[in-house]
Amino acid sequence: MITLWHCRDARSFRPLWALEELGIRYDLKLLPFPPRFHAREYLDQNPLGTIPLLVDGDTRMTESAAMIEYLSMRHGEGRLSVRPEEPGYGAYLNGLVYGEATLTFPQTLVLRYARLEPEERRQPQVAEDYARWFLARLEGLEAILETSAFVAADRFTGADISVAYALLLARALKLDGELPPAVADYWTRMSQRPAFASAKAAQSQAPASV
Repeated sequence: MITLWHCRDARSFRPLWALEELGIRYDLKLLPFPPRFHAREYLDQNPLGTIPLLVDGDTRMTESAAMIEYLSMRHGEGRLSVRPEEPGYGAYLNGLVYGEATLTFPQTLVLRYARLEPEERRQPQVAEDYARWFLARLEGLEAILETSAFVAADRFTGADISVAYALLLARALKLDGELPPAVADYWTRMSQRPAFASAKAAQSQAPASV
């Protein structure tokens, strides 16, 4: 049984969504955010204190985008992946990383300096600067959506999960009102997928692990 340590709508939503898309059984461990402060015992599982943590036998993973590919190839017959011999393989790999490194990263700084830090340590200008950075980096997604409904290979893949999660985070940070129309339409389509709804329901129904 795969175990996923998760906080609601955190980066761990990526593997949770992938698990639902692939129909894989799993045990969901729901933690308060951020767990390194609110669930200190979690450090025994993941010394980094970060979310997610995926455990599958002897395999332990902490990178959400990598988990998508792992689940697809190890347990899902590659259904969320693009094979090396397929057109779109490079775009797929790029999309997996783009969703995290280019789109999610600046938003984590918005989250920290606008919400998580104590009032006296918040930095509104830093938060605004990184919000602008995130919105500017959506130009790459806009360019893709000019010719395709998906990030890679003209079909839904794990790259869409990686990228669409960044748009879910944008919604939580109230940045979604500034999404370009093509990106907003893409977000609507991704968030209407049945497995997305199932992942949302799973995190709402899971009992707290602490």
